[in-house]
Amino acid sequence: MKKTIHKKGFVFQVYEAENQSPFDTLFEIFKELITHTSGDFDEAINWLRDLDKEYKLTTAEYTIDDFIEDLKKRGYIKDDIDDKGNGGTKITAKTERAIRQQALNNIFGKLKRNGSGNHKSKSPGTGDEHTGEFRSYQFGDALDKVSITESLKNAQINHGIGSFNLTEDDLVVEETLHKSQMSTVLMIDISHSMILYGEDRITPAKKVAMALAELITTRYPKDTLDILVFGNDAWLIKIKDLPYLTVGPYHTNTVAGLQLAMDVLRRKRHTNKQIFMITDGKPSCLRMPDGQYYKNSMGLDDFIVNKCYDSAQQARRLHIPITTFMIAKDPYLTQFVQEFTKANQGKAFYTGLKGLGEMIFEDYETNRKKRIKG
Repeated sequence: MKKTIHKKGFVFQVYEAENQSPFDTLFEIFKELITHTSGDFDEAINWLRDLDKEYKLTTAEYTIDDFIEDLKKRGYIKDDIDDKGNGGTKITAKTERAIRQQALNNIFGKLKRNGSGNHKSKSPGTGDEHTGEFRSYQFGDALDKVSITESLKNAQINHGIGSFNLTEDDLVVEETLHKSQMSTVLMIDISHSMILYGEDRITPAKKVAMALAELITTRYPKDTLDILVFGNDAWLIKIKDLPYLTVGPYHTNTVAGLQLAMDVLRRKRHTNKQIFMITDGKPSCLRMPDGQYYKNSMGLDDFIVNKCYDSAQQARRLHIPITTFMIAKDPYLTQFVQEFTKANQGKAFYTGLKGLGEMIFEDYETNRKKRIKG
């Protein structure tokens, strides 16, 4: 008889993309459009119809109107009546979450994965990230941390198999890495310059904020993220408000943003605190004690700049590092950021819009590893 021989090996074939339903294909595009339109459903659908005419996204069997009906059935949009009694359509919290998840996948998915998603430190302590190292049991150690296998092995070595006995001296505990917490404030510049010169800078900033929010709430639930925007003044916004964020006719009151960020972080009990600031322009506004605004858009105003340096030093005294992501490379702005960073002893990145998200995510992970103490 002929013996059948089975061989292991690889089979290569042409890659075929996973088939998407017509709804899923349109929904991916819709999520991107709704972010660019700051949550304006009607404008996003109009853009989708224009894209459909150009790229033939739909068929006679499944049209844009069918897609809209499916959005309603699946709970992504709902009918809404505004304050003036006019009817319309708005996205739901389910869509907001989907947008954040897409931003997370688009940005964080490009990074090299390391670890299981928990912030690690180099110091042993309370946690569930095993190091592979053992130490003698100490009074107060949790029993679930005792390594049964290693402890039994010690008992056999110390007392012999014939007269087996397990004592406290035989017990060993496996070391785990200390799990840390981080409180972060993300500052987003919404001054008018964020949409000047034909460049949309606010949408990438929104995407980064949504992705960071989704990362922290899903992977690092013990961390906190507060988001504030700053123009003539500064105010906090909720995560659910991010898709609707727009630029206003504002100057740039960097000091107001920094002071609010420090006020927020003072109330946090977490040891590790940091500020991320995304901006594209120079500070050009201050609010005076009498409530009036001091504004100067012509170059760098020494009075405003020195107030920024004072705030940076104040944050340093509070052990709050500031990482500035400057979406501009003008020499005089670069010099300002360098002095600002020196005053805080923080960090600065001079970047365009491309790669901004990856840069912030990598820095977030790096800060978490460097600054944690066991």
